Amino acid sequence: MEHSIRVALVGNPNTGKSTIFNALTGLNQKVGNFPGITVDKKSGTCKLPDGKIAEIIDLPGTYSLYPKSIDESIVFQVLSDPSQSSYPDLVIIVADATNLKRNLLLYTQIADLKLPVIVALNMMDQAEKGNIDIDIDGLAKKLNVPVVPLAARKGRGLEELKSAIAHSTRLPLQNDTIDVVSLAPDLIADIQGELVIENPYVALQVAHQHEYLRYLSKEKSNRVEELEGKHNFHTQESQAKETIERYNYINDILSDTVSHRSVALEENISNKIDHVLTHKVWGFVIFFGILLFIFNAIFSWSSYPMDLIEGLFVWISEVGHEKLPAGLLTDLILDGIIAGLGGIVIFIPQIAILFAFISILEETGYIARVTFMMDRLMRKVGLNGKSVVPMIGGLACAVPSIMAARTIENWKDRIITIMVVPLVSCSARLPVYTLLISLIIPEEKVFGIFNQQALVLMGLYILSLVAAFVIAWIMKKIIKSRDKGYFVMEMPVYRMPRWNNVLLTMYDKSKTFVIEAGKVIIAISIILWVLATFGPGGRFEQIEAKYEKELASANEKQAAHIEVLIAKEKLENSYIGILGHTIEPIIRPLGYDWKIGIGIITSFAAREAFVGTMATIYSVDGGDEDTNTIRERMAASINPKTGLPVYTVATGISLMLFYAFAMQCMSTVAIVHRETKSWKWPAIQFVYMTTLAYITALIAYQLLK
Repeated sequence: MEHSIRVALVGNPNTGKSTIFNALTGLNQKVGNFPGITVDKKSGTCKLPDGKIAEIIDLPGTYSLYPKSIDESIVFQVLSDPSQSSYPDLVIIVADATNLKRNLLLYTQIADLKLPVIVALNMMDQAEKGNIDIDIDGLAKKLNVPVVPLAARKGRGLEELKSAIAHSTRLPLQNDTIDVVSLAPDLIADIQGELVIENPYVALQVAHQHEYLRYLSKEKSNRVEELEGKHNFHTQESQAKETIERYNYINDILSDTVSHRSVALEENISNKIDHVLTHKVWGFVIFFGILLFIFNAIFSWSSYPMDLIEGLFVWISEVGHEKLPAGLLTDLILDGIIAGLGGIVIFIPQIAILFAFISILEETGYIARVTFMMDRLMRKVGLNGKSVVPMIGGLACAVPSIMAARTIENWKDRIITIMVVPLVSCSARLPVYTLLISLIIPEEKVFGIFNQQALVLMGLYILSLVAAFVIAWIMKKIIKSRDKGYFVMEMPVYRMPRWNNVLLTMYDKSKTFVIEAGKVIIAISIILWVLATFGPGGRFEQIEAKYEKELASANEKQAAHIEVLIAKEKLENSYIGILGHTIEPIIRPLGYDWKIGIGIITSFAAREAFVGTMATIYSVDGGDEDTNTIRERMAASINPKTGLPVYTVATGISLMLFYAFAMQCMSTVAIVHRETKSWKWPAIQFVYMTTLAYITALIAYQLLK
């Protein structure tokens, strides 16, 4: 669909920019990357009142055009480079009405880029509660740009914003906010002349940021460096002078348009709540209580929809074997692809519940408090406070969390953070944990309140955080650096979650999980089915000949039993069975059989592939007549050497610990290589995590068996 206008959403963090983006675009969203850089690009479409379609691009949150991270550097690159595919026709600056002074700094910078601008004055409801009076018309007149008041979380002002976008072709030129040329007249003139830059503020920003601008060639960047030396340009002094002038301009604007009647009641309430939620003792007690509630909900609330999904796939398998003609293609579809997908789709309810709670905690402002509390622990193990955000994000996925470590300026702290983030239990481990817990931990209540399975799940997550802290402390002693880090963050006031955002997050994350995991699972399932269905030489023929006489004289019940024995022997003599038996001596001390070994190998593509692998292997093992669920098949599997169930408490705990610590994700290895620009660090990470996983699993099994 051709877009009539491209709109960039820009604003400080915690201004409700994402809420406005979600409200404008709904489900019409996609996530990609900005050209040449691994920063997520969120974009979507919005239908305007005149029937035209606007493309909305959600740029990373930033306080200023002077970036403090790679994500923030994207903003100026997009807004200053007309050749960029994301270059906007219009910029909507989302400003927090309760803190206009700070928010308008970014506005003044973008206004001086001479791009068409609309100011979306969000959180007007909060400003009203805080007794802040804003003269909207007066502010728009002084800025000479449209100012649209919004309360995006309540849906107020969104139609007016769409209307303003539709009429943006008639926007007047913005006033100059400061005399940019006076900051470095000779340098700006030279850069404008040599690089053919029309706008003086773009030229000044190029002087500040030329080393990081991807649209500048190395030769042009070096030339800017020479011009800076020629004119004795000092970037920090220039930034300080510019910031002072901008705040003088902002103060003049706000003195005539904004008045405060009293201190915001909501901020006072937030401060009182913080005394409890960020307390050095009670804060952690409450945090662990919330974690326990979440993990309890993951098991309790998801059981019914999981049973329905599990039953659906059993029904599909039964009907498929009845209606479809017998043959390899039917077996591939039902025992390979469908079984593998069923093993992963069943966990959608748990994934959705997990991300719903994460979204609620973010929306209310509680995640910021957890980050603040965890900073105290980070300092004690020698990490930068900025390591908190990647590690908290690691509960969802290690890949974007490792990318988030770019905000850490200190090289040592950044490397240590990257090295320990994969230890934090991510959502890909959740299907493995919950499958194994359901096999070995009874669904009983502790003290009549807490689900025993939920307690074990919470224990695994806490264990992963403790392991990350311990490894970080050890690496702090090994890696030497004199750099000192700092951590500055803003505490947003507490707010009720916007349920549309929560539901959108559940949908988006569940869809991503199914699509990303599904692609891997389908590929692995097909490969596994082929390897499990065929074997070398005439082994399968020999097995069939071995049981031929028994099968001919057997009754119906005996024949069914013999068919199961044939299927098991064929599986053990297939290519996958031979591979499994080859690695079995290595994993036997951990309590694993060859089937688990195959699951571990395929998990190096993606951890959740373990579940799909088990589903495929046990589907082939069971034969066409076995339509039990994967959990029933795994629970009923017997170790032929011991006569005991394969999945005992000792084996289950050992396997969960292995998955808690092992580096089993190709995407994580790839992103660590990209972020460190070396194979050295991912190699060290893979070795130490695999060694830690093996030793921990070995000790657990030997003690518990």
